[in-house]
Amino acid sequence: MKKETVVAVVVGAAAVCAAAVAADALVRRRRQSRRREKVRAIADGFRRRCATPIEKLQRLADAMTDEMHAGLLLDGGSKLKMLVSYVDNLPTGDEKGLFYALDLGGTNFRVMRVVLGGQEERVVKQESVEVSIPPHVMTATSDELFNFIAQALKRFVDTEGEDMRPSPGRQRELGFTFSFPVNQTSISSGNLIKWTKGFSIDETVGQDVVAELTKAMERVGVDMRVAALVNDTVGTLAGGRYNNPDVIAAVILGTGTNAAYAERANAIPKMKGALPKSGEMVINMEWGSFHSSHLPLTEYDKALDIESLNPGDQIFEKVISGMYLGEILRRVLLKMAEEAALFGDVVPPKLTSPFILRTPVMSAMHHDISSDLTVVGSKLREVFEISNTSLETRELIVELCNIIATRGARLSAAGIFGILKKVGSDTIQKGDKKKSVIALDGGLFEHYTKFRDCLKATLTELLGDEVSESVTIELSNDGSGIGAALLAASHSRYLEATEES
Repeated sequence: MKKETVVAVVVGAAAVCAAAVAADALVRRRRQSRRREKVRAIADGFRRRCATPIEKLQRLADAMTDEMHAGLLLDGGSKLKMLVSYVDNLPTGDEKGLFYALDLGGTNFRVMRVVLGGQEERVVKQESVEVSIPPHVMTATSDELFNFIAQALKRFVDTEGEDMRPSPGRQRELGFTFSFPVNQTSISSGNLIKWTKGFSIDETVGQDVVAELTKAMERVGVDMRVAALVNDTVGTLAGGRYNNPDVIAAVILGTGTNAAYAERANAIPKMKGALPKSGEMVINMEWGSFHSSHLPLTEYDKALDIESLNPGDQIFEKVISGMYLGEILRRVLLKMAEEAALFGDVVPPKLTSPFILRTPVMSAMHHDISSDLTVVGSKLREVFEISNTSLETRELIVELCNIIATRGARLSAAGIFGILKKVGSDTIQKGDKKKSVIALDGGLFEHYTKFRDCLKATLTELLGDEVSESVTIELSNDGSGIGAALLAASHSRYLEATEES
């Protein structure tokens, strides 16, 4: 074969190869373009379905107020339980003496004692200890569980110093925060509906948990009376009111969510008998169960609900609380990975694991301010073992975090606005200088800065500039601890004697 022919063949082959490479590159670019378009379509659709225009939030707040009215009228008449807490005396700051608190809400419990000195000295001194419950005790017998708690309480009582002892002739009094579903029957009694959070002791279900604790304290020799049985939201309200007399409601935004507020006693038709002297009663709303056609639910929310342990229940909680925000993000990313190959041709296996993406991780990614979003990249590697993501992908994830957190924060603000409307604090009369303070607790509100800032801004938007100046949100730490002790004080059997002295 002539040299010229060989050269021609080689050149021709090279041209064919180059054309093939170019064609392949074109195919890849088109495929990547289609994937980006699909990813963008999913993101845009998600944003539209999560939208919370002010008109929708106003309708949602009206629905919340309507459900509050219905729940106060009749048990079972509303999606909101609107439970009468039997707390009719919130702390005033006048409380004096030694009081204990027991906060049982999970695998650990905390015992606290405080010495209250009235208006001038307030909290003179406080001490606490945290105790871990062994796993076998959580599934043993009722006596074993409450004996374990009472023994820990006795050890703590035995460390009382000379300056932290009850006055002569007085029995110690305890505020008992019990963060499990109970049917409360008085300020100091309530029957367990069911255990959660890893506890499983069938014989306790249906029993009065205060009676169980009291028997255990008697068995181990602790001379103490349970003066108040409360949940953590009511405790937060009590702690908030103690520090600020203008506190009218408390909201918890953490792993879960709930709200409680002080209602006029004569505005609770379902409450029978004589009205309390104070004229008010704290209502535990259990607002996580709120649901309305105005809630902007997406396919991801609906699938999460169907696959949950309580389908059809706690819908409000499932779109605003820390338990679920990270999981919603994971579900959106999974769809993008499956339908648009967001992370390559193979779906990362860990991306299919429910609840592997926790909300604190989502918060860390959302708050990433580095130029190349290194925090987002490192969290994707840590949680999902996804590496080598593009800046475009990392920016998309921050965008999705913002959509989810913004919706949750704005819906939370609408719920608070609904409470303000119910108690008449959504408007102000000329010359009225009344303040309304919402005590807010929970890690989601405390640590997720963008969520907190959005909630506050949205509440201002709903109230308007003038009214918003009279409404304040205050962080109220440790409500379930010291709040319970304060409620023991405000419901003390020695209250009249204290007032007389």
